Amino acid sequence: MRTTMRKMFLPLFGAIGALAAVAIPALANDRYAERPPVMVSPDLSAPWVTQLGRAPGVVRSSRGYAVQQPQWGQPQVRYRQVAPQGQYYRQAQPRVQYRQAQPQAGTDRVRTAAVPGRPVRRTVARPQINPIYLPQEVAFDGKEKPGTIIIDTTKNFLYLVGDNGKARRYGVGTGKPGFEWAGTHKVSQKREWPDWRPPSEMIAREKAKGRYLPTFLAGGIENPLGARALYLGSTLYRIHGTNQPWTIGGAVSSGCIRMRNEDVVDLYDRVKVGTTVVVM
Repeated sequence: MRTTMRKMFLPLFGAIGALAAVAIPALANDRYAERPPVMVSPDLSAPWVTQLGRAPGVVRSSRGYAVQQPQWGQPQVRYRQVAPQGQYYRQAQPRVQYRQAQPQAGTDRVRTAAVPGRPVRRTVARPQINPIYLPQEVAFDGKEKPGTIIIDTTKNFLYLVGDNGKARRYGVGTGKPGFEWAGTHKVSQKREWPDWRPPSEMIAREKAKGRYLPTFLAGGIENPLGARALYLGSTLYRIHGTNQPWTIGGAVSSGCIRMRNEDVVDLYDRVKVGTTVVVM
């Protein structure tokens, strides 16, 4: 009986062994064979796809970049391809828009940034400086010698007398009504980014108007004396810069002579201590 069963199963075992001998190499080859890539449809190129990073077999669209449409109040996120293998990186940039404030006649245009989710801040349009108050070379027929500073408080001009009947003219701001003065002094000091110590009379005067001035303010862009100051004799008057350049050309000060910061720096470099200043 055993001999009969053995004779029956021997051909079957032989067939199974032959099949295994053929199948095992095929399975081994399939194990290391390269799988076909998984194709992602373009309409599935959503942000989650880009988070797959170097996932094997993922092939992205060949387009240079894909942009996710931002929601209001969210930064715009752009996904840019940086390697042909499909690696990506994220670069977030806030959507900044620039709006033009409607200018009034004779004023500068003011550009303000609109940030999503935040109300637009509009800057007050400042009056535009008349070009006649910008520095320029003019004819001069006065008797003062070259190097003298002459200030015309009626026309709001400062002249630095030059040679050959020429002068360099700057626009200035001068004393408001009740604070006009005239006289001749020498430049006694020169200071870069000067400190400001308002006189007690000014502090009291402004306090009566509801404005409180500091007793001391260090030099800087917020300082009303601006970038440079030329002190006149032993008086409290100065030729100085300003952090309000739109006031140049008017009667606006408490007696000092205001200049644009860039203009007072130019004048500062041209004159020395001891220069004569004539205020008319």
